[in-house]
Amino acid sequence: MARSNKPIVWGPFAAGGTLTAFLTPVLVLLMLLQPGAVSYESMHALAAHWAGKIVLASVVFLSLWSAAHRMRIAACDLGLRADALVAALLYAATLACTGAAIYHLLRI
Repeated sequence: MARSNKPIVWGPFAAGGTLTAFLTPVLVLLMLLQPGAVSYESMHALAAHWAGKIVLASVVFLSLWSAAHRMRIAACDLGLRADALVAALLYAATLACTGAAIYHLLRI
């Protein structure tokens, strides 16, 4: 039986989808119900701490990976058959955006 790289792609996809599905509604409700609860100072303190940087970079990476994988599958469903090219472009964009996020987090 041939080995597959699907677990490498599907693992972060599932984690990112789950994280985004649970985190986004909480953030929206927090912002709507208590607009002053999340201030610049508290977010800066989170981003300035090393653990906060790891959490924020992980959230960015997993959310972007999930979105990239969904776009890859949608492109295939729409009839775009250059799957290797689409996958390479989308996952490279994910890594580039994650790298940019990490760069900016490290500057804080």
